[in-house]
Amino acid sequence: MSGRECCENPPALSSSSGNGCVLQLGSFNTYVSGPSTSKLAILLVSDVYGYEAPNLRKLADKVAAAGYYVVVPDFFYGDPYTMEKTLSIWIQSHGTAKGFEDAKQVVAALKDKGISAIGAAGFCWGAKVVTELSKSDYIQAVVLLHPSLVKVDDFKEVKVPIAILAAEIDKISPPELIKQFEEILSSKPEVDKFVKIFPGVKHGWTVRYNVENKEAVQHAEEAHRDMLDWLTKYVK
Repeated sequence: MSGRECCENPPALSSSSGNGCVLQLGSFNTYVSGPSTSKLAILLVSDVYGYEAPNLRKLADKVAAAGYYVVVPDFFYGDPYTMEKTLSIWIQSHGTAKGFEDAKQVVAALKDKGISAIGAAGFCWGAKVVTELSKSDYIQAVVLLHPSLVKVDDFKEVKVPIAILAAEIDKISPPELIKQFEEILSSKPEVDKFVKIFPGVKHGWTVRYNVENKEAVQHAEEAHRDMLDWLTKYVK
């Protein structure tokens, strides 16, 4: 996982951002937004900066406004990556394999609440976690946004509808790699797919944009619409 690009434009984390609230789901502090009576849930799995990133919570609120119960768990146990840390060391104790095990707990907790359908979207680090979820019937659909740590072979095992929203300017998952992902998915006609490479944007553009930059906001919002369109198609 290349350090620099993965970590550009760090957000100012805020425990009080968003319209929702933080509660325990499974054993995780989780930002939740939307109607708790909804039978449909969306799990958002963060990038390395974790669940207090304001733009991520803002996106959770946006998805919640479509009628979903949206959950953003703290899979880093209060220890998100910060620029003072060495990524290669931090990632050793915050691997995506553990993230996947934790995500299964959250999915189980949602089902215990009476949720009948679940979609998941993952950003950068989180994209690998939701890819693992997509390899069985834990959830109904997934979206990967500027993925990292995902390998070509992962897509051979995908079993649920999958969308990949990628950046043109991305050393971690460059367009050539995204096209390889798409080729594997094309060989699996039983799995619905949507692959889009956004021109002129960089890795992280969907959640680590500058809210003062109108163009950056528009690029992010286009990806958010595509994400929500994909999830609403299958999580119903």
